Amino acid sequence: MQDEMNYYRISRDEWRRFYRNGMAPLTQAELDQAKSLNDQISLEDVREIYLPLRHLIHVYYDQYQAQQHDRTNFLRVRAHKTPFIVGIAGSVAVGKSTTARLLEILLTRAYPTKRIQNITTDGFLYPNAELKQRKILERKGFPESYDMQRLINFLTDVKNNKGPVKAPKYSHQIYDVIPNEYDVIDSPDILIVEGINVLQLPSNQLVYVSDFFDISVYVDAEPNLIEKWYLDRFKVLLDTAFTDPTNYYYSYAVGDRAAALKMARHVWETNDLPNLKEYILPTRNRADVILHKTNNHKIDHVYFRKF
Repeated sequence: MQDEMNYYRISRDEWRRFYRNGMAPLTQAELDQAKSLNDQISLEDVREIYLPLRHLIHVYYDQYQAQQHDRTNFLRVRAHKTPFIVGIAGSVAVGKSTTARLLEILLTRAYPTKRIQNITTDGFLYPNAELKQRKILERKGFPESYDMQRLINFLTDVKNNKGPVKAPKYSHQIYDVIPNEYDVIDSPDILIVEGINVLQLPSNQLVYVSDFFDISVYVDAEPNLIEKWYLDRFKVLLDTAFTDPTNYYYSYAVGDRAAALKMARHVWETNDLPNLKEYILPTRNRADVILHKTNNHKIDHVYFRKF
């Protein structure tokens, strides 16, 4: 990791000692609910990595609430609720969704009177028909394939607590945005925003998505490991798609398996890997916390931003 000088490099054994507050452990069923396809995570990971991370978010959240109180006092205006936003970034197949869902569970348990919600930026991809019209379908996932202005408008409304705000939904089963279906974000106390693009610099906007974040986490791993996890996930998708003709992966699931895997490797090499190297990985040093993964999704080090 080249940007290590800006971070404290903390071993797993040291990081687990930062958790101080008692909390009943998750059940295996709750953990299974949080896991994404083919992601590997254990209750030991929860105790040693995610509970200290939840505690760090608690520290940031307390500071945020105090700052909001001081700001309204300074301005002599009525205090109003402003959501605290956690950003989760990283490559495809690296385990961002698992991290986001697990933090949602832990924060809900830590703050039973608070409203905790979780959203992915996948829904802010342009629909496939729009990508085809723009001749960038093969660039899906790259910065230009997202409606960034819509995402920024959404976060602006959330941060201004404008009440229920709709976010478009994306389905990996149909590999497209779902028409006329939305997730409703309704005045959360804490919102978790997960996506490959959440720390990227905008091409033509004056506001960054990360400007809305109060703490950000980057889930990191070597590209060769991410490729393996990407292909493993693809195999699981094939195993679950062969009974559903409406599933995007159905034709691959019922066809030649070797040809399907060859296609997936080609997509990784020509789309996801270049996107990682050119646009996602360069955002890593903008995160407050970096979770570094090694074999089997095991987190061996945590990097905590110094300044």
